[in-house]
Amino acid sequence: MAASTHTVTNQVPPLVGYDVFSADRALTEGVERHSAPALLDETRAELTALGRAAGSAEAQEWGALANENPPKLRTHDRYGNRIDEVDFHPAWHQLLGRSVGAGLTDAWGRPGGHLRRAAGFFVWTQVEAGNGCPVSMTHAAVPALRTEPALAAEWEPRLTSHRYEPGLRPAAEKAGALFGMGMTEKQGGSDVRANTTRAVPLDAAGEYLLTGHKWFCSAPMCDGFLVLAQAPGGLTCFLVPRVLADGTRNVFRVQRLKDKLGNRSNASAEVEFDGTWAHRVGDEGRGVRTIIEMVAATRLDCVVGSAALMRQSVAQAVHHAAYRAAFGGELIDKPLMRNVLADLALESEAATTLALRLASAYDTVQNGGDGADRERAFLRLAVPAAKYWVTKRCTPVAAEALECLGGNGYVEESGMPRLLRESPLNSIWEGSGNVQALDVLRALQREPEALNAVLREVGEARGADHRLDGAIKGLLTELADLSGVEARARRLVERLALVLQGSLLVRWAPPEVADAFCASRLGGDWGTAFGTLPPTLDLASVVDRARPDGT
Repeated sequence: MAASTHTVTNQVPPLVGYDVFSADRALTEGVERHSAPALLDETRAELTALGRAAGSAEAQEWGALANENPPKLRTHDRYGNRIDEVDFHPAWHQLLGRSVGAGLTDAWGRPGGHLRRAAGFFVWTQVEAGNGCPVSMTHAAVPALRTEPALAAEWEPRLTSHRYEPGLRPAAEKAGALFGMGMTEKQGGSDVRANTTRAVPLDAAGEYLLTGHKWFCSAPMCDGFLVLAQAPGGLTCFLVPRVLADGTRNVFRVQRLKDKLGNRSNASAEVEFDGTWAHRVGDEGRGVRTIIEMVAATRLDCVVGSAALMRQSVAQAVHHAAYRAAFGGELIDKPLMRNVLADLALESEAATTLALRLASAYDTVQNGGDGADRERAFLRLAVPAAKYWVTKRCTPVAAEALECLGGNGYVEESGMPRLLRESPLNSIWEGSGNVQALDVLRALQREPEALNAVLREVGEARGADHRLDGAIKGLLTELADLSGVEARARRLVERLALVLQGSLLVRWAPPEVADAFCASRLGGDWGTAFGTLPPTLDLASVVDRARPDGT
């Protein structure tokens, strides 16, 4: 018989066996709002299936195992031959296979593809974020490849396939392929124009040999990579396959894998090129312009991914508070804890709503016709602003949600430390905060139609809330004088993102959510930590809306 001191009480059951999609009201309502009516039933069905898989014990075990058993580099085989392979735990392949099978690399060629894919990416990221990296880059490579129709015709069917085929083989022999990207070098960081990798043209049109290095190359076991190198005509984009058409391996030397803070299930490498065969993508000297559409798409995934991490953090915190008793009742009913949970829920819903709005704009642009130009202009400014703000909010949300679990949240088994370690990544990937802020300034100064599109979007909610109206007025005042703007760029971008989020919530969220967001984020009735919302608000309804199934 167990000792009486070993009786376990007041411990919270795991959040498992639930539908990650259907349990998220902000997500389901956003999908319904932005979907074409003819596609809604099909979209709901596929996202519900993915949501049930994401909430299963099996998928959650995959996520834990993939992080407990990070990838390992094998530079040589037993005979001393250079092979440059990375071995992954089987759980990684299960996760990635489900991602690809769910169409998370297939947005560009199917109706409503960007919204459906973004919602699926949001759902599956909550299982494990690491596999989202190759998925995101594969999805984002398509518009860059389309600058070379012959390359697009060859590669796009593989990249948008719903079949995952791991292993290094000629891409022509595989039903599906994945893409990575290599831009950053040792000396350059975000300043890719300082890259020193050289590209020497061969006699065959479009073919080159590359020599140089890449400081960050994520997912080195992908089938192909888009990289930047200095050709005779300047910085140029290239496609580098891992395996050549004749079956021989391209020169792609993996020097080491990065020992990262988070994202540990995914391999990030330093790689060397030494006479590496590549095919030019776009014209010489137009490398940044060619790859910029890929960067924009991956930046949107940074927004979606951070929103997903916030949602999972909040879901875990609310679930815990619903089951944990303290001081004579459940935590979720305690006024102070309710304030904290409501504050976190607001941040999560604002991020989700903005992410889905951006994804729907991509579908409009893809479809062409009325509204496409306006949405393209809207994305030009809204994506870097959202990338700046949403990704920066992820870490404080994850940290506060972890604290809601107390000491249990600090223990690895809870899953909260993994969320916290992952939370800063999207703020760094594809350009950190200053890079995004400067990109917003470029759009403001060079593309006035982008600002006009965002202001029209914000204006849809004008007059509905006096605090939002005041924030819009303050933003316009900031925009009226752009002298010395670089030093205050972060302040400006923060205001822009908050006004945009507020306008979307006022239009689409329940009144209690919009009221609380506008009072705190726009009206100034808020402290400097979560849990400082005005107590007169309907916080119980905000928290109830954020509860996942089973609580």
